[in-house]
Amino acid sequence: MSQIHPIDVILHKRDGVALTDDEIEAFVRAIVERTPERQLVTDAQIASLLMAVFERGLNARELATLTAAMRFSGDTFDAGPLKTFTVDKHSTGGVGDKTSLLIAPVLAAAGLAHPTPEGVPGICVPMISGRSLGHTGGTLDKLETIPGFDTQLNLRQLADTLIKCGAALIGQTPRIVPADRILYALRDHTGTVESPFLITASIMSKKLAESLNALVLDVKVGCGAFMPTYEKSKQLAELLVQTGEAAGTRTAALLTSMDQPLGRFSGTWVEVWECVDIMKQIRHPMSADLIELSNILSGWMLYFAGQAKTPGAGAELSNKILVSGEAYKAWLKIVETQGGDISVFDDPAAHHKPKATRAVTADRDGFLHSMNCKQVGWAVQRLGAGREKPGDPVSAHAGVESHAKLGDWLRKDQPVFTLYSEDPRLLDEPEQMLRETLAISTVPPEKQALVRETVTA
Repeated sequence: MSQIHPIDVILHKRDGVALTDDEIEAFVRAIVERTPERQLVTDAQIASLLMAVFERGLNARELATLTAAMRFSGDTFDAGPLKTFTVDKHSTGGVGDKTSLLIAPVLAAAGLAHPTPEGVPGICVPMISGRSLGHTGGTLDKLETIPGFDTQLNLRQLADTLIKCGAALIGQTPRIVPADRILYALRDHTGTVESPFLITASIMSKKLAESLNALVLDVKVGCGAFMPTYEKSKQLAELLVQTGEAAGTRTAALLTSMDQPLGRFSGTWVEVWECVDIMKQIRHPMSADLIELSNILSGWMLYFAGQAKTPGAGAELSNKILVSGEAYKAWLKIVETQGGDISVFDDPAAHHKPKATRAVTADRDGFLHSMNCKQVGWAVQRLGAGREKPGDPVSAHAGVESHAKLGDWLRKDQPVFTLYSEDPRLLDEPEQMLRETLAISTVPPEKQALVRETVTA
């Protein structure tokens, strides 16, 4: 580790001393370059630094340096040769949060409609997504329920797909931000996952490795959010925007409500089905909030890309693209290019084949007043549609269908949720979890805005 010793870095941060750029860069380099024969830094030392950061935090310079060191710890995507506008969206994770499956084709359709002089789509979305963990869903797990769909494209294949389709939906390769893989695994074992500084470095190192001109962030707030309070969510949003802007990427973060599942379905294939229906103009009432949020986020992306004068005008343009059918055409092109079987979209309901279903009904008349959305997410996970730890298998046909939104009037015995599973033995616990969390009242709840606040530079 040249003249910088791991223990000195740990002690400096433990004692509240701001780390130098050299200290941060050398420590990250040692994490990535170590081998079993040459332990430049040990797991114990990495864990100690993570805890010191958890306790002491990072200033803006330290955070920017850590993010950059992680970003460049492995391969990065260079969008420069494409001579296009690259933009992406990231969500901090929620229940039923499937906006990426609508946003990518909307932006792709907009970019295909206005190609560059070089013939490349005017907007490209190199969307690198993750898997489900804990109570939150993962975009990759949903995409991989499409027969043949390949999420493991290399960087050359990513570029080719962007040139052809305007968007690509892939997973993180082993060589993209390898420092984050090591740090995330240790954060999970050391009680430091919730650090807003470490979360920011993790998210932004991966997103900035996409060579983005702009980034829109969906930071969840409410009982289903990853961050425990509104104040913590806002702090995270501010750190994300600050770090993106410092790296030269236009960045906006929207604090959005996660007090109930987003849309109609929460799970894997059922979420793909819902989005395909929307793009085919089959709009279920339970999908209204999903459509609204997707258009708002797309609107910001179209605004940053110069396709709309304001984010609001961008949201209107996004909805026009959805309604026109152009987003669906772009979706089919992306899926087919990435090896997926598009015939399953002819009748996506027929592809949904759970072996067991069960309804969770209202126990009285009244307004659906509240629920613990995180508990709903855990019920989805228990049905087989999520994982407790990385590497766990995920069921394609498990999930939950919502039949009511907060504030809706319910009659006794009216279905509120329907459970789907590939194993009948998995129904009992989720049913009990959902029954325990539903609050039905004679008084309607206070209505929360879908977008609570927007953070920009």
